[in-house]
Amino acid sequence: MIKVSKIIVIGGNAAGPAAAAKAKRVNYQAEVLLFEAGEFISTGTCEIPYVLSGEISSYKNIVYFDAQSFYKEKGVKVYTNHFVEEIDRKEKIIRVLDKKNNRAVEFEYDKLVLATGSESREIKELPTNLENVFNLKSIGDLIKIQEYIKEKKVKNTLIIGSGLIGLETSDTLKKIGISVTILEREENPAPFTEPEIQFLIKELLSKNEISFYNNAKNYKAIISGNYLKTINLDSRLLEFGLVLVSAGFIPNTKLAEKADLEIGKSGAIKVDSKLRTSCQHIYAAGDNIEVTNKITNKTENMPLATLAHEFGHIAGANAAGENIKANPIVKNFSVKIFDNFLVQVGLTLKEAQDNNFHCDSVSEIRPNLVEVMRSSEKVFGKIVFEKSTNKILGASFFGGREVSGYGDLISLMIKTNQKADILSTVNYNYTPPLSPFVNLLEVLGRKIIQRS
Repeated sequence: MIKVSKIIVIGGNAAGPAAAAKAKRVNYQAEVLLFEAGEFISTGTCEIPYVLSGEISSYKNIVYFDAQSFYKEKGVKVYTNHFVEEIDRKEKIIRVLDKKNNRAVEFEYDKLVLATGSESREIKELPTNLENVFNLKSIGDLIKIQEYIKEKKVKNTLIIGSGLIGLETSDTLKKIGISVTILEREENPAPFTEPEIQFLIKELLSKNEISFYNNAKNYKAIISGNYLKTINLDSRLLEFGLVLVSAGFIPNTKLAEKADLEIGKSGAIKVDSKLRTSCQHIYAAGDNIEVTNKITNKTENMPLATLAHEFGHIAGANAAGENIKANPIVKNFSVKIFDNFLVQVGLTLKEAQDNNFHCDSVSEIRPNLVEVMRSSEKVFGKIVFEKSTNKILGASFFGGREVSGYGDLISLMIKTNQKADILSTVNYNYTPPLSPFVNLLEVLGRKIIQRS
C-alpha cells in the first residue's frame, strides 16, 4: 500500500462522508479532513420530502452525524461552513473560505477526493433570490420552505417540472393541505419514463386534484420587488404563494473545472475505473462524476444516492492506497407518487432505440394479489429486450410495493447477462395476501418468448 499521510475530502453529503470514513479505515495513520460548504454533513436527501409531509418528524432525524460525532466515531476531522474556493494542483493545497470567520485558509494534501455532488438546474426566467421561489435539495432548503409555509400560511404551490422531486413533492404538499399546480415543458408528466406510465401518472395527478399544465414552454414570471407574484401562461394569470423549481440536477463541477480537470461529454467529471480524475492525486465520486452504463458501455451522469455512497467508498479506499475498481452500473431507481410506486431499471424503449439496439418490448397489466383479495390492485410492467439475444435491456413498473422486488430482480438479470426467457420458468412464491397466483414477470416472460 502506498503511504499517504494527508487525505482531504471536499463535500459532506453522501459520497464525501463515505469516502472520508473509508479512507480512515483503510489507512488509520493518515490524517483525513472533510470540508463542507454548508452547515450539515451526512444527511439524507431522498428522505427530505417525507420530513416536509411530517411522515419523518424532524430534519434532525435525517442528519446522521455532525462534525463532533463524525470525528468521534470515524476519526475524521470535519470543517463545516468552509467553502473550498480553489485547488492548487502544483503545490497540492486547497484554498478555503472559512465562512463563519470570513477568513481565507490553506490546507495541504497528498490525495484529494472531490465529492461536490450536484446542484439544482436553474430556470433563466426565475432569479434564484426571489422570496417565494425555492429548490428542495438540501436540509437548508427544507428548513427555509417549512419556515416560509408556516410564516406565510401558504395555501397554494406551483411546481415547475414533473421529474422525481416534483412528483414526490406534489404528494407531500397535498398531505399537508396545500393545493398544487405543476407546469411541465413536455406533453406528459415524468418525461423520463415510458409513455404508458406517463399516462398512468397523469391520471393519478388528476385523481388527486393536482392541476397539470403541459407544453408549458412559454410562460412568463411577473415579479414584484423580490416576490414572484404571478405566472402568465398563454394569457392565463396564475397566482401562487410558493414556487418550487424541480427542473432536475446538474453535476457540480465548478471546482474541478477551475482546477483544469477533464470533464466528460455528459458535463460531469471524467474518472477512470479507480475513480481517479485526470490528475493522479485527485479522485472523485458522487453526483459530480461520470459512470459506465453496464448496458450501453457508455459513460453518463447518474445522480443516485446509492451510487454516491458506493463510489464514495471506492474513491476513499483508493485515495488511501487501495486499488479497487468500480463496476459498470445498471440504473435502478424508484419514486413514490401518492399511493403508487414507479420503478425504472436499465433503458427505456426510446433509450434503447437511441443507442441503436435492435429491440422490442412487451407490457402487461395484472393484479398484484389474487383479485378476490380486497387489497388487490393493478400493476403495470414493461420489459425492453434485444431481439437477437433476448437479453433484457430495461424494465419499468408502476404499482404497489411489489414493484421494488420486480425491479431488483430485473437489475440482477441485466447485471448477470441473463436472457428474458428465464422469467417464464422462475418458481415464484404465492400466498393470497402477498402475491398473485400468476406473477406479472412470468406473463411478461411468456410474451417475450412468443415474440422470439
